Amino acid sequence: MMSPTNKLGLGSGQFGLDQQVGPRGRPRDAEAREILAIAARSGLTFLEVGRHPSAAEITLGQVLPKPQPFRLTVTTVRPDRGPDLVETEVRAQLARLGVSQVDAILAPSATDLFSAHGAEMWERLRRLKGEGLCKKIGVSVYASDDPVGLSRRFKPDVVQAPASLLDQRLLIDGTLAELAGMGVEVHLRSIFLNGLLFLPPDRAPNHLKAAAGRISRARRLIAEGRSDPLQAALGFALSRPEASAVLVGVASAAEMSAVVAAAMSPPPDLDWDEMALDDPVALDPRAWAAA
Repeated sequence: MMSPTNKLGLGSGQFGLDQQVGPRGRPRDAEAREILAIAARSGLTFLEVGRHPSAAEITLGQVLPKPQPFRLTVTTVRPDRGPDLVETEVRAQLARLGVSQVDAILAPSATDLFSAHGAEMWERLRRLKGEGLCKKIGVSVYASDDPVGLSRRFKPDVVQAPASLLDQRLLIDGTLAELAGMGVEVHLRSIFLNGLLFLPPDRAPNHLKAAAGRISRARRLIAEGRSDPLQAALGFALSRPEASAVLVGVASAAEMSAVVAAAMSPPPDLDWDEMALDDPVALDPRAWAAA
């Protein structure tokens, strides 16, 4: 039987590699090395490399376990300045990471695909795939991007999309099931919805006050099911048959160990449907960005 961690992926965005020390005063490269070592030992399959400063990417390449055990995903720069720059930056990023090939290269967003240089960027990514620089190409989407329509037009190998215990929109409307049925590899991100499930109601930002009651109810149902928010969020995401990968972000080795322990626990027996939010403000990433 496949381990739950085989479906689990790690995002590097919270590693803080552009800082010298972490919150505990520990060097960030040492913390990142231990995070990755725990992930590798625990059988995590995927590593999404976020956009970092060049020096941080070099550091990440230095702390990656050897031999490199992960299926790496990188994201291109925006195509505003043309496909040549996109290719140059992809090749430079791989060089900084110390790898000759990655599993997937993603376009930054649906908006970028539909921009003036989007078609040229996509064609260039196809060419890089043909040259063996990656095995797959894809795109990161939001729920409002019509992921199915986008996939019919561009035929990506991978779509990275938000879904969580609280944000079930793309599951309820059948979008993720349809993508999987089309042969698209679905990677779930934002499974903790910016930590909303872990946030006490009295500390919720103002734009989330209307959803506070539903969040409190979800937390109560989780507690009544003898579970905790971390285990519930992971259990929900990892149990989704539509998903090939579930991406999480951690800032420390302790958090990585906690995620692995929660993922390895039997999924809680909870009524997932009862926990979905229908508050458009709470689920809008632009509202979070403006908060």
